[in-house]
Amino acid sequence: MTPFTFETTGRNRATLITLVLVWAALGAMWLLFDAAIWLVGIFVLFTLPALYDLISSRRSGLVMDAAGVSWFSGQRNGSVVWSQISHIRLDTRLDMSVRTSLVLITGRKIRLPLETTPPAATFEKLLTDVGVKVERRHFSLTG
Repeated sequence: MTPFTFETTGRNRATLITLVLVWAALGAMWLLFDAAIWLVGIFVLFTLPALYDLISSRRSGLVMDAAGVSWFSGQRNGSVVWSQISHIRLDTRLDMSVRTSLVLITGRKIRLPLETTPPAATFEKLLTDVGVKVERRHFSLTG
């Protein structure tokens, strides 16, 4: 098996552009429409995680090789060998994000951090090419 590596960082152009646009809209609400500063401040609080991602530039990613699957995201990391994996489940959530779970032969599920997985279509194709059983679930509200 050819090793596959996916790596991303919190510091990217989309996060920066979104943060600047949201702050500009909040500034316009405050200056042009005389919005209450406490209300604008509450909305600014919701942007702080994105600001933290930009400043910290936390790296995250996933590596698949002949031994198994390993992942890392900030202080969190882990790995599982292929012989322990029954199948990999991809759950499409209501917000259109895709959560990845490694289902072990014991029945235990290990959820990979969202930021460690590649785009769902690419990931699913790679897994099926390698011969891993993939289970897709769309819009599941449970587990």
